[in-house]
Amino acid sequence: MIKDFLFELGTEELPPKALLKLSQALESEIRKGIEAVLGQGAAELLKPAVFRSFAAPRRLALLVEQLCTEVPASEFFVQGPPARIAFDASGAPSKALEGFARKCGTSVDQLVEMDGKMCFRQASAATPLTDALPNIIAQALDKLPIPKRMRWGASRTEFVRPVKWAVLLFGDEVLDCNIIGLQAGRKTRGHRFHYNHEIELIAPADYEKVLHEQGYVVADFAKRRELIRTQLLHEGDKIGGQVVIDPDLLDEVTALNEWPVALTGRFEERFLTVPSQALISSMADNQKYFHLLDGAGQLMPYFITVANIQSKEPQQIIDGNEKVIRPRLADAAFFFETDKKTTLESRCDKLASIVFQKDLGSLHAKSERVAHLAGYIASRIGGSPAWAQRAAQLSKCDLVTEMVLEFPELQGLMGYHYALNDGEPQEVALAQNEQYMPRFAGDQLPETLTGAAVAIADRLDTLTGLFGINQPPTGSKDPFALRRATVGVLRIMVEKELDLDLGELLKVAADGHASLPARDGLEERVLDFMLDRLRAWYEDRDIAVETYLAVHALRPTRPLDFDRRVRAVAYFRTLPEADALAAGNKRVSNILSKQDSHNDAVVTESLLQEAAEKDLFSRVQAMQIELQPVFERGDYQTALEQLAGLHAVVDRFFEEVMVNADDESVRNNRLALLSQLRGLFLGVADISLIGS
Repeated sequence: MIKDFLFELGTEELPPKALLKLSQALESEIRKGIEAVLGQGAAELLKPAVFRSFAAPRRLALLVEQLCTEVPASEFFVQGPPARIAFDASGAPSKALEGFARKCGTSVDQLVEMDGKMCFRQASAATPLTDALPNIIAQALDKLPIPKRMRWGASRTEFVRPVKWAVLLFGDEVLDCNIIGLQAGRKTRGHRFHYNHEIELIAPADYEKVLHEQGYVVADFAKRRELIRTQLLHEGDKIGGQVVIDPDLLDEVTALNEWPVALTGRFEERFLTVPSQALISSMADNQKYFHLLDGAGQLMPYFITVANIQSKEPQQIIDGNEKVIRPRLADAAFFFETDKKTTLESRCDKLASIVFQKDLGSLHAKSERVAHLAGYIASRIGGSPAWAQRAAQLSKCDLVTEMVLEFPELQGLMGYHYALNDGEPQEVALAQNEQYMPRFAGDQLPETLTGAAVAIADRLDTLTGLFGINQPPTGSKDPFALRRATVGVLRIMVEKELDLDLGELLKVAADGHASLPARDGLEERVLDFMLDRLRAWYEDRDIAVETYLAVHALRPTRPLDFDRRVRAVAYFRTLPEADALAAGNKRVSNILSKQDSHNDAVVTESLLQEAAEKDLFSRVQAMQIELQPVFERGDYQTALEQLAGLHAVVDRFFEEVMVNADDESVRNNRLALLSQLRGLFLGVADISLIGS
């Protein structure tokens, strides 16, 4: 038998940025709880069930259509002692058997033998699922991702916000239980303004429709989000603008409204002289407004707000929002004009009073270190060392401007505008913003060489400094986002094809710090950390971990070179000869690992006896000459393609030649030949690690 099940928890307004996550977690935890109660047959029993989450500012709900009504009867056997020692020669039960029977709450004569063991057959009768649902819900609510729970009134009950009502229906019946201090019932509530009354629910299936038609609540989060998106696009079309719909802002606005109505307002065109991102941040972060662009991609003097009410006089709402946004934009304009009166350079001294990290000095000291390293990097990549040093010296100055103090998210971007205002070179100005790129996974990279140099230098200075004071990231803590910083450095070097040596740069960065307590071996520790981050990066790009490990075994210190090797090995693995050559390399590696080093051994041609080893020697000699220029230009894919041609001659060698010959000189000569063969492949990667 199946019935519909509905759970709704009514609350004060829930945190908008957490609403969707809470809803998803509630569904997941209740589903897991039901599956656990149903046991092994859960998948089959839940086949007809449909789980639907609902989330609005004042409610979290879950509707499960066609949920089974009972936990089926079950039977399983508890294993006891082996049957061969269960009874003595006279047939009397052993102490172990009697103890097992007592533990199971039964007698010895109720035990049965199965597969050589004495077992107790334990059966449970079918029980109504309603018996388990209240506990499942309570546990699900306890497991919700709520960083800080609150109490209200005199109650000791805790939740993310005060709870007001609870609905718990299974079919048309109310489950008699207490949820977070509330007696469960069948009454929900409508919109706070349009219909702030109780609504009695007769059946779970009525939930969404009744709330929409009677309560003025669009309970389905996804439907409400799509409704808002459609309204935004319609409002934009009305004024001939393109509304910019940021997904995070759209989710937040969806979480703030139960009955959304989009309305368009405008602001004075004089504010458009302020950098557009400052206006956008003020509108989006403070007021949750959506901005619009014209056909040329320029900001228009309009905004779209989403009201949580369908007003008979919408112009009053628009007027109110225009009055609210005007002083905020006026503040931004004032800050911008005030900041422009003082150059970035003149602000540098203020950085001396701002601590970057208590053991690593001030932001001023950091800027000087970064300037030195950025100039060094620029000289290695064909950039301007003077521009890189200048950009780095100014890079943190916008942090003490009025605009960035008000809108911290504009750091870098305002530095760009102020640098232009000060007459700095275009590339120096661009680097003020590019130093923070990439800000997140998949974000754009610096376009200029100056920006790339400063971005790399800033991150390497932080990495070496924190490792140098013994504060590397731990499994759970990474307060300075060193993992993200590392991926940023690697992405810039690889994707912009900057052939830089990390080991070399880390030494320059480490030497820039006045004193570091953990200076010994610092470069190696940071390098290991950075190369290890490549593993996850390649996994995200669907490159097998064995491919990464094959290259990592050689520990190349140039990320661009590392990447070329990885891509070459990934391609090599698609070749038909790859598996056999990997197996051959593994065999060679195993043989050489059991012998003294033969890395520098010379093959004596006169000691070659078998045709197969002579053939291999000839091919290896020729390949060493052919591949030298290929390796020098880093064309590892071509190198592996040519090495794949050794497949047949290597197989023949192992089939016809005994490496461990009785004659020591012959044996050593063959080991030297294998060492040279392996050395060819190690010019790219340790191919032995990609074998099965």
